[in-house]
Amino acid sequence: MDIDLKLILQVVGVVLGLLYLYLEYRVNIYLWIVGMVMPIVHGCLYFNSGLYADAGMQLYYVSAGIYGWLVWKNVPKKSAKLEITHVPVRMWGRLFILYAGLHAVIYLVLVGLTNSTVPVLDSLTTALCIVAYWMLSRKYVEQWLVWLVVDAVTVGLYVYKGIPITAMLYSVYTVLALVGYFRWLGQMPSKKESLIE
Repeated sequence: MDIDLKLILQVVGVVLGLLYLYLEYRVNIYLWIVGMVMPIVHGCLYFNSGLYADAGMQLYYVSAGIYGWLVWKNVPKKSAKLEITHVPVRMWGRLFILYAGLHAVIYLVLVGLTNSTVPVLDSLTTALCIVAYWMLSRKYVEQWLVWLVVDAVTVGLYVYKGIPITAMLYSVYTVLALVGYFRWLGQMPSKKESLIE
């Protein structure tokens, strides 16, 4: 990929990423609009950097953005809005099984069908992203903790793959994932809310 195009994609991706994170931090529905545009930029960058699972993940982000927008926009009439809550205890096992299955499938696809040099980490972060994005659509506060893991691993992965500006964005994401987690905790309707639903 031409170095100037790679640089432009990284800069545009960083701007969109920071806007997205700001909107997520503010629990603003427009995060989903940015979340439908940003994947096009990142998809081109990742594919040309040999991060095939991350590139393919961008298709998921577009569809998840549509899903998240619809969920947040069309909350059942019995409640005024979708509230920030904890992941119900009964969901953790399912989320782990979903993550493990996705990680295994993505890893096998990367090893069998691509020349990926980082199949373990690429599949790990991609599988966790899928789970975290679904958690975000439900406004589960723990989604920030999943993003924290994804972001921290991604920093090293992107430095290794030669996209340092995007790695810097993920360094910011790593710190802001903690900030976002505590902000969302403070915005929950009741801190005494049961974790079992």
